[in-house]
Amino acid sequence: MTQKAVADMASGGGSEARAAARSRWATFATQAHALLLKNLSFQRRNARTNAAIAAFPALVCALLAATQSAVDGELGRSPFRCGCGEMGCGVRYSTPVQALTCAERSPARWPALVQVPGTEARALTHVHPQRCGASENCPAAVLLTGQNRHLAEGLGRALFPRVPVEYYLVPGALNSLDYSEWFSRVVLGSSTLPARVLFMEPALVPDETLYVLQDLCLWNSSRLSVMSDGMPLQYDIQCVQALPLWCDNSSVINRRLFKGYKGGNKRRISNEFVAGYDFIDTSMRGLQVYIWYNSTFSRDDEDDSMTVLRVPRLVNMASTAYLKLLLGADVEMHLEYLKEMPKPETRMRLDLTILFNALFFTWIVQLLLPMHGFENSRNANMLAIQKRTSLASAGLDIFRLNSYRVQFIFYFTYINLQAVLSFLFASFFSSVKTASVITCIYVFGSGLLGDALLLYFIQDSTFPKHWIIIMELFPAFSLYRGIYDLAGYAYEGRNMGKARMQWVDLTDPLNGMKDVLVLMSVEWIILLPLAFILDHRPAWHPLSLFRFLLAKNLSHSQRINEVNSASGRVSIDFAKPDVLLECKVVKQLLEKMDMRSMFICHNLKKVYAGKNGNPDKIVVRGLSLALRKGQCFGMLGPSGSRKTSFINMMIGLVMPTSGTAYIDGMNLKTDMNEIYANIGVCPQHDLLWESLTGREHLLFYGQMKNLTGISLKKAVEESLKSVNLFHSGFGDNSVVYMDELSTGLDPMSRIDLWNVIKQAKKDYTIILTTHSMEEAEELCDRIGIFIDGEFHCIGTPNELKARYGGTRTLTIMTDPKHKGEVDKLVNQLSPSTYRFYSMSGTQKFVLPHREVGLDDVFRVVETLRRAFPVLGWGLTDATLEDVFIRVVKEAQAIDDMS
Repeated sequence: MTQKAVADMASGGGSEARAAARSRWATFATQAHALLLKNLSFQRRNARTNAAIAAFPALVCALLAATQSAVDGELGRSPFRCGCGEMGCGVRYSTPVQALTCAERSPARWPALVQVPGTEARALTHVHPQRCGASENCPAAVLLTGQNRHLAEGLGRALFPRVPVEYYLVPGALNSLDYSEWFSRVVLGSSTLPARVLFMEPALVPDETLYVLQDLCLWNSSRLSVMSDGMPLQYDIQCVQALPLWCDNSSVINRRLFKGYKGGNKRRISNEFVAGYDFIDTSMRGLQVYIWYNSTFSRDDEDDSMTVLRVPRLVNMASTAYLKLLLGADVEMHLEYLKEMPKPETRMRLDLTILFNALFFTWIVQLLLPMHGFENSRNANMLAIQKRTSLASAGLDIFRLNSYRVQFIFYFTYINLQAVLSFLFASFFSSVKTASVITCIYVFGSGLLGDALLLYFIQDSTFPKHWIIIMELFPAFSLYRGIYDLAGYAYEGRNMGKARMQWVDLTDPLNGMKDVLVLMSVEWIILLPLAFILDHRPAWHPLSLFRFLLAKNLSHSQRINEVNSASGRVSIDFAKPDVLLECKVVKQLLEKMDMRSMFICHNLKKVYAGKNGNPDKIVVRGLSLALRKGQCFGMLGPSGSRKTSFINMMIGLVMPTSGTAYIDGMNLKTDMNEIYANIGVCPQHDLLWESLTGREHLLFYGQMKNLTGISLKKAVEESLKSVNLFHSGFGDNSVVYMDELSTGLDPMSRIDLWNVIKQAKKDYTIILTTHSMEEAEELCDRIGIFIDGEFHCIGTPNELKARYGGTRTLTIMTDPKHKGEVDKLVNQLSPSTYRFYSMSGTQKFVLPHREVGLDDVFRVVETLRRAFPVLGWGLTDATLEDVFIRVVKEAQAIDDMS
């Protein structure tokens, strides 16, 4: 079964089915039913492909679940579980990694430390202007400023209380002290990374180096051996000189701190400070201070969760210094310890939900947008895949730890909104490739914008909520916000034991799910009819409306004049008697209202409005044509002559700018639904689906032509009786358009096709375009040569050959040495005779009909035979191809003159 047979069925079916097809056109319900049956057949034929497509997200999710399980199993091994010893399991037996999982009913007390830069990263000072080596102990600088410089510098010197002299003069004195009490009285620091929680202080694990910050180091280093909960611990204690450096204002501190990082200076070296203090307007009546600290360690993880930074000691240092200045040197305010909240034993687990975050799942859902609408038969399948993707992903916390009902409503709402968006986007594109590129850019761009912009505003509690709601009117932002809230609840449910997202949580002012659901539902209700209108009313399309508004003050004739003026074209009225006669016939038929069993085009024009200062483009220039039932009309023309544009207007794909057409009395502009039931179309492109059989194709098109029951069955069976093509009739009072129907067919198939068309054309009117002169002469009762959007001649093949091909071609073959004699004798027949071909003794001459008779030709040939041997000769009339070439050349000459 080929697309030609389908075109036949599309025009109306068998003879007994024609009455039903003429009674009324197929209703919307009939067309929807036909589409449903066709889609079901298509899906059945593509069962394996659909199964693979549907299985892909399931396989991806299964892979994620397997990865999650493998990672969880690996994290469940001893290196990631709480360490155990002789007295049980706990932090004391654990590494810093293991300590995170230990149960802590009574967490340990840890001294408050200061974050001290490593020796190679410490800022250069006047005391030590050279870069420190790894083995050196360089000073650590603290930046100071304030309105009262004398007071600020005094407070700076008091930030670092000195260690009593007996601690370093008496051997072993440090070991005899309560080390936790001593740690609370001095400024103790470390260059180790701070912990995320304080169940284990990484600076106080055995054999670490601790720094004691002093304004003047009277000792270098010492070894501290202590007992902690029955466990012997040893530390290296080093004295580090702390240098308060004065800055004129806080801007100077900002600049020096920024340049202290590799990215802030041209030399790409670290030049870090311990901290910065701005005592502002501190006086004896009150303490007011701003403190700069290193927050880099709070962003060492992808989830940006806060690290327990070493800030409390910095605050205590300023408070203690101020009290000493105010009340005396003997006054002390100890910061004894820091302590974490109790916690149960946990298992280390990597949640892929957090790893992929909201952006990943936003992309996953939106990536199906380019697939919607490109093949309408798969839309329902795409929706099912999206739903199955969500269900198959239930192994991840974002799906597992939230209410399934909330998730179903959220994804179901967005899926329907996304389907509507695909229909809406489709009305703005005519190319699938362009639409695919644009929608992919939309998917990735909107996701990145949501992650970079919307996320920032959501997390900013001071940002007005109504502006966030306005941003969420953008569908991609609504999806991102919903997934973000689901991920947030899943994270809190796993790490903090909070309840998952339930319906009651939608009333939480910090929860945006309620707003998202309302916005997506309203957008779906609004955009669905809008997409339908844009798809079914091209004249209401925003782009068309814009063009109309630009051109509303110009009549069609004015626009044509502007085109001619802008291009410098002069209108020359060359006589086209057959075209003018056709226009006269059309006018007479319209005056008499005699349009029964007729195909009539009246002054049909199509003009595309110019853009960016370019003139309007005239596609069809006032075409008039009248055809009766049983006629086959051929449109000949060079490539680009707008033949297909004319057919697109006649089948409703493109609306004419002016003029109209009538098919069996039905107006092209107002009765298109009725016309659809009475026309068949065979376009240049293939209109078949490879997965469907010939019977399924015919059933679909038959139902679209309002054939049902026995009539449909019989029409299909009659169509299938032929080996390749349908020849049982195209339907009463109908028109069939065939655009280059035989292109690509082998000679035998072409002849079969011609026989079918000749057998059936008595029952319908057919209009075909072709580049084959042989096909036009074989099939067409009348021919029109169509150039640059208008007819240049109309008539039967013989009439056109007689009118435009008034010549004969004489071919004579002789020995090459007699070439001159042949040429001389033939040219004596008429002054208009000329030779247009000569090679190896074969010569061809053009002889005018009116000037050279057959007897003259015979006399010349006989004379040549008597003079020398004539190997062969022949005389032929002009062909349709000759007519076509001549008319095209004349049209080009006229165009050059204008």
